[in-house]
Amino acid sequence: MRFWLRNEEMALEEMVQRLNAVSKNTDEIMHQDIVPLCAADIQEQLKKRFAYLSGGRGQDGSPVITFPDYPAFSEIPDKEFQNVMTYLTSIPSLQDAGIGFILVIDRRQDKWTSVKASVLRIAASFPANLQLVLVLRPTGFFQRTLSDIAFKFNRDEFKMKVPVMMLSSVPELHGYIDKSQLTEDLGGTLDYCHSRWLCHRTAIESFALMVKQTAQMLQAFGTELAETELPNDVQSTSLVLSAHTEKKAKVKEDLQLALKEGNSILESLREPLAESAAHSVNQDQLDNQATVQRLLAQLNETEAAFDEFWAKHQQKLEQCLQLRHFEQGFREVKTTLDSMSQKIAAFTDVGNSLAHVQHLLKDLTAFEEKSSVAVDKARALSLEGQQLIENRHYAVDSIHPKCEELQHLCDHFASEVTRRRGLLSKSLELHSLLETSMKWSDEGIFLLASQPVDKCQSQDGAEAALQEIEKFLETGA
Repeated sequence: MRFWLRNEEMALEEMVQRLNAVSKNTDEIMHQDIVPLCAADIQEQLKKRFAYLSGGRGQDGSPVITFPDYPAFSEIPDKEFQNVMTYLTSIPSLQDAGIGFILVIDRRQDKWTSVKASVLRIAASFPANLQLVLVLRPTGFFQRTLSDIAFKFNRDEFKMKVPVMMLSSVPELHGYIDKSQLTEDLGGTLDYCHSRWLCHRTAIESFALMVKQTAQMLQAFGTELAETELPNDVQSTSLVLSAHTEKKAKVKEDLQLALKEGNSILESLREPLAESAAHSVNQDQLDNQATVQRLLAQLNETEAAFDEFWAKHQQKLEQCLQLRHFEQGFREVKTTLDSMSQKIAAFTDVGNSLAHVQHLLKDLTAFEEKSSVAVDKARALSLEGQQLIENRHYAVDSIHPKCEELQHLCDHFASEVTRRRGLLSKSLELHSLLETSMKWSDEGIFLLASQPVDKCQSQDGAEAALQEIEKFLETGA
């Protein structure tokens, strides 16, 4: 019993470790261990699209963040701006983010004063490593000229913050970033839809949270199962097994729903490529697919860890139920065998006549036949116990003595019946001999009494009577 409990404790500990790893890995996948922000938390801020992560990459793999033309950029609250920046920079892999971000700031329709304020604001509060800032300066003649002059005078100020390149045209931008890595509004061919991006990010993060919560739920459920005390009767054990099996079915149903949700998201992420083979998938889209695939793998691992634990727990409950059935059967059979042994012990009468002994033997046979049902049940129960032992039941120390006791009770009862039958058989033989002797004696008496007195008056008559009596005596062996 202690071995089994230790075995389940080890199974629970292993499952908890694996589920903790799943939860931790889920945080790492979504960078929740570094930036505890989700798209759903700042959905309204992201919808404004004053900055977006298109999925484009620089030549060395650096992620591109685009700041499109947004007239109300200066009115965005600092907290809101910081949230969006923190979130966008948390999406690329740590390796890509480590290279440094490239910022493309489109201010072709803006004024120089706004451009300067935007660049300095972005550079001053950007929460990640910056590699390069590319600014599409105002296209109006006056503003372009002003930006040329102002930028020369303010070059040192910009250099103190971050490398800034003032670009006069979109083709000039293409000299820094390939067209395939730029969106259509920047003269590129990169497919990007902000609403679709936001939808995908929200779905992915919701799925990641689902995976984490599922792991935590399974961990709590596993602990609940492991801490359940084993009942001491059949009915309670059956109820516990039924309740746990029902809960497990619900857990498995939730797991299947989560897997279905993950596969649905993955299918949605692959949809653009499925619609057109010529469609180019950007790095962020590839990363999103990889993220969901990893989350699905984590979910499968979560399910596998729980299944392993459940198999051991279910076996424990099923063995407990087997034990309770065995114990209940043992108590019932032992009570019956004890009662039978008391009855056979009370059968002390050996009979006072042949007919009485024959009646007692008939009663003994009937009692033995009636008792055979209980004896057969006891022997079958003992075999059942031996089978449990052979199947490595956790309660071998409890089952084995009961099996031996059942064998002893059956053997003792059979021995008592045999002993009783032996006594009655001897009594039957004795009364049979006595009855035969009495008949012989009666015949002898009759023979003597039936001899005529006058027959013995002569020698020949007397000799004839004597021979007849001697002949009769010879039959008395």
